[in-house]
Amino acid sequence: MIEFGIPIIVSLFMGLFARIYMIRIDQRQYPSYPQGLISHLTLGLIASFLGSVAVPSLINKEFGAVTFLALAAQQFRDVRSMERQSLDNIEPTELVSRGMAYIEDIAKAFEARNYMVIITALITSCAIFSTKYMNFNIYIQVISGILSGSIIAIILKGLLRRQLIMEIANVNEAKIDFDGPILKVNGVSIMNIGLKESREIYLKYGIAIEIVPNDSNARATLGNIGQRQAIVHNAAIQLGLKKDVDTPDFTPIARRNLENGNIVMAMVPMVSDTQLLVESVKTTPVLETSKRKPLQSKVGYKASKEE
Repeated sequence: MIEFGIPIIVSLFMGLFARIYMIRIDQRQYPSYPQGLISHLTLGLIASFLGSVAVPSLINKEFGAVTFLALAAQQFRDVRSMERQSLDNIEPTELVSRGMAYIEDIAKAFEARNYMVIITALITSCAIFSTKYMNFNIYIQVISGILSGSIIAIILKGLLRRQLIMEIANVNEAKIDFDGPILKVNGVSIMNIGLKESREIYLKYGIAIEIVPNDSNARATLGNIGQRQAIVHNAAIQLGLKKDVDTPDFTPIARRNLENGNIVMAMVPMVSDTQLLVESVKTTPVLETSKRKPLQSKVGYKASKEE
């Protein structure tokens, strides 16, 4: 196995590089730093090792080892459960919850990224051994492996890229008003605000937006409760809220206009800048679990024509 040392090391490196390439710690602080980061890098290293030793095992006819690798790879399904459980445990501590759909989307993404690492390491290894048996020197072998691994990592990241709200809808500034104690945004009732002081705060500091879907597919996607909760959560995290656990009046809620399917939302952020809220909503990811495509069915297509 000494002759396989360089291919394994290069493939291991490229697989780990792919995992680092996919990690992004942003305003959501997930994965957290440093505990969550170390955890995911460690899992990425294990996944990279599995992909890097697969080809040498086949060449040496170590089919038992390949079977073991297949069984080990299946254990990455537990990654989704681990992520889901972790986020479920901290969900009650959030002022504005992520929601079950957002949690499931995050969990599925981390599972998929470990498979991406295995594929990257495997392709790198295949490229190195292909050039080796074509009698290229070791430098060409390593370069071909690095190039192949880099290309497949970029392609896989592109395939795993989520759509953003800005790609399926327009986000516009909206107007807050009250009909008695009922908070309204562009004429859509949001909730009952019983305290006069709370209504005054909404009128003074509150901002609102309206999300206008581009088509029936987007309308169905935005109608999903999990997608709306993800939008609210991201906005609250980025802009902050003038809210604590005992002030439910200031919990932002995204409501649907029953006439046209538009989504409206009002909130009282720490910084009352509507353009920042618009930008926050635009860059919210479209959850995989919330995507709907009624236009691809005959009934859905005909229904959209009759609107």
